[in-house]
Amino acid sequence: MPDLLLVERVTHHLGDRPVLHEVDLQIGTAQVLALAGRSGSGKSTLCHLVAGLGTPTSGRILVDGHPADRVDDWAVVSLLPQRLALVEELTIAENIVLPTVLADRRGSEAQAWVIIEELGLGEVAGRPATQASLGEQQRAALARALVLRPRLAILDEPTGHQDDEHVEAVLRALSTACDAGTAVLVATHDERVLAVADRVVRLHLGAVDPRP
Repeated sequence: MPDLLLVERVTHHLGDRPVLHEVDLQIGTAQVLALAGRSGSGKSTLCHLVAGLGTPTSGRILVDGHPADRVDDWAVVSLLPQRLALVEELTIAENIVLPTVLADRRGSEAQAWVIIEELGLGEVAGRPATQASLGEQQRAALARALVLRPRLAILDEPTGHQDDEHVEAVLRALSTACDAGTAVLVATHDERVLAVADRVVRLHLGAVDPRP
């Protein structure tokens, strides 16, 4: 079976500044691949490119055999960015179900409520996003990324604003998503996330670090 995600010899520059250098990686269905490395190592840039938010300077990124920047379907690829991009005028629940509305997949709303409860958001689901804590907003953005059970979910620091209890909730949500067939690319500094990954790729100055 071909890889769901193929990143092949990807180099990327922001202006004249090199950010990634000949990065190779692959992810199969229902696998968790964690990107580790210091801030500035290129993790977020690689996540954005895999999500189709730009094209690499050289090399190629394929999702299910298609160039990543041509995949425009959150049931195929979804993203939890560090800047959460919740719609401020919508409630937490409305933000979470938004992909189901945009994709005309309203039958997935029941799945949204399962994720809402799994991530401990039931009590704040009716609040405007701006009235939720940063941790609650981050879990809402995670739920939004998982609500359509995408083939590939790209998660940038999903535990960055979570206390210990809610880190466990995030890890359970990742396990549930993988059990349903979702592959996960997760950029993280959190050793607890690294511990549950099927594979860890470490970036150093934009390149894959060959050291263990």
